[in-house]
Amino acid sequence: MEEKQKEAHRLKYEKLYPLLSEKDWRLILGGDAEVLGHGGVTIVSELSGASRPTIILGKKELNGEVEVAATSMVRRAGGGRKKESEKQVGLIEELESLMEPVTKGHPESILKWTCVSTRNLAKELAKRGFPVGYKIVGRLLTDLGYSLQSNAKSFEASSHHPDRNDQFKYINSQAKKYIKDYQPVISVDTKKKELLGNFKNNGKEYRENKDPRQVNAHDFGTKRASPYGIYDEVHNEGFVNVGTSCDTSQFAVDSIKHWWTLIGKKKYPEAKKILITADGGGSNGYRVRLWKTSLQKLADKTGLEITVCHFPPGTSKWNKIEHRLFSYISLNWKGIPLVDVETVVQLIGATTTKSGLKVKARKETKEYESGIKVSAKEIEELNLNRHKFHGEWNYTISPNL
Repeated sequence: MEEKQKEAHRLKYEKLYPLLSEKDWRLILGGDAEVLGHGGVTIVSELSGASRPTIILGKKELNGEVEVAATSMVRRAGGGRKKESEKQVGLIEELESLMEPVTKGHPESILKWTCVSTRNLAKELAKRGFPVGYKIVGRLLTDLGYSLQSNAKSFEASSHHPDRNDQFKYINSQAKKYIKDYQPVISVDTKKKELLGNFKNNGKEYRENKDPRQVNAHDFGTKRASPYGIYDEVHNEGFVNVGTSCDTSQFAVDSIKHWWTLIGKKKYPEAKKILITADGGGSNGYRVRLWKTSLQKLADKTGLEITVCHFPPGTSKWNKIEHRLFSYISLNWKGIPLVDVETVVQLIGATTTKSGLKVKARKETKEYESGIKVSAKEIEELNLNRHKFHGEWNYTISPNL
């Protein structure tokens, strides 16, 4: 069965289940399994969430092998066995903690995927006091937004840094420490620059039949928007500062400053330090001098100790802000021309998700210049402490007293 057909059946079961009696539910499942033939029971079980015995009983009732119960009774709300996630408090959180270090993502996809098997996860959960079967683990992963994915050729194996995985583990351990101490942890990055004007924007929107939105035939424009995003991992909240001039390190740090002034210090009134996870390149790259000198000014102004952990080369798409914020922004404005910066700000601010994501956006009025030079003396004057593990990627900038 193709994926589109599976998704159609899954949606059908989701809509029908609350409306049917147990008898009718069994008969529909049994009928579908009968039509699908060999392996039909397994497929229907995976798509509907019903147990195999229930589906098999439905098939037998359809074929007259057992007597169909003459009742139209519908199970009352809350009836039946409780889900494992309800019986074992903390199971979902424990499963997510196991997945976190190995989760991979892409900014244009809202899916997350993993290379860890459900059987191994079930064994590890049992060791941690949560005995569950591997099939239940699979269902929980689906509910959390994970899916099985095949390999995709996208980069050369030789480009992998030997300490890449260790850096991911280091970032994860640092984030856990900060979150445990109620200190802010944010992911930052610049979203793809967007062409402003009445130009085609990929995607579709609902309109009256045969009345598509009319846009320019050619994408000849010069003005672009540069959305710089900050994603708060603890509160699942995003902040985007939309500029129209150069995407510089000063613009990046000013965006972080605006987040702290407008949102951050209210969410974390007791904060003494902050952890920033960022890509290794771009305006917030680990080799960029202006990035570090701008952070020093921010530390001096806010009094915060700023720690930065960069993702290793070639892994920028694994930054949480990509698949937890930017991907949803792209989904929200699909098919809508970004005619001006105000439209960009409004569409970003209107982005929400079922998981509770909230996003605030503002227009940056300040103009930024490119090509600003930073002298070696200015770098020497930084109050910067490089960590023992890859100090070029992990460092802390403290306020000057």
